[in-house]
Amino acid sequence: MKLTLLGGILLLLITFPRYKQIHFKENWHIYLISTIFNVILFFGLQTVGLQYLPSGLFSVIVYFQPVLVGFLAWVWLGEKMSGLKISGLVLGFLGVVVISFKSFSAELSIVGVVLALITAISWAIGTVFLKKAGAKVDALWLVTIQCVIGGLVMTGAGLEQESFSAIQWSAPYLSGLFYGAIFGIPLAWLTYFTLVRSGEASKVATYTFLVPLIALVVGTIFLHEPVTIYLIIGLILIVFSIYCVNHTPKVQRVQSIQVGSSSENM
Repeated sequence: MKLTLLGGILLLLITFPRYKQIHFKENWHIYLISTIFNVILFFGLQTVGLQYLPSGLFSVIVYFQPVLVGFLAWVWLGEKMSGLKISGLVLGFLGVVVISFKSFSAELSIVGVVLALITAISWAIGTVFLKKAGAKVDALWLVTIQCVIGGLVMTGAGLEQESFSAIQWSAPYLSGLFYGAIFGIPLAWLTYFTLVRSGEASKVATYTFLVPLIALVVGTIFLHEPVTIYLIIGLILIVFSIYCVNHTPKVQRVQSIQVGSSSENM
């Protein structure tokens, strides 16, 4: 994918002066695993899967990811899982379903569904792995390396399907290319990874439910698309979902305060 590779090259120009932070010999396996799950499988399977499944249905399946992250973070990282958090994750997914409902079609491909599920699983594994091992590496170098390596792999695979001569180098194409290469992939991933490393993976992942919602809101504002009942219901479900997942019951807050006070008195 040209966007990923170009974004990685731009980041490399920024990160190169900090080459001492890379620690490649000790952390190469972290860079490799993160690249495989967060870039090659995540972006690569999406590109292939969208050829078999309508974009609305594919997006809904992929945005099952926060639910998977919640489960994996509970099993793998030991993050607390309450009934309220489970309800919030389910509500968020339902919100995405409702928002994308009108874009569903009768076309259904088992191959497309499987690819969408693997995409969601890859994204979830990559997110939880980052939380598990990400503290050992520099976040900027992590994003840079996975964009460069992942971008090279996907660009090479893409050149097997089409050549550069098939691209129409128009102003809209170039503006979209550079916007995606700067904001759409590198900065977005860097922000996401930083948040995941600093907080609970399951809580941060719920905010990705906002992505399809924001896309529709932007379409409503700038493209004058109609405000539908599906958008309103989806908005309510997603906002309530984020509240449920990030809400700390009063009992837990009191216990945390008591534990903190006890630690200070020791």
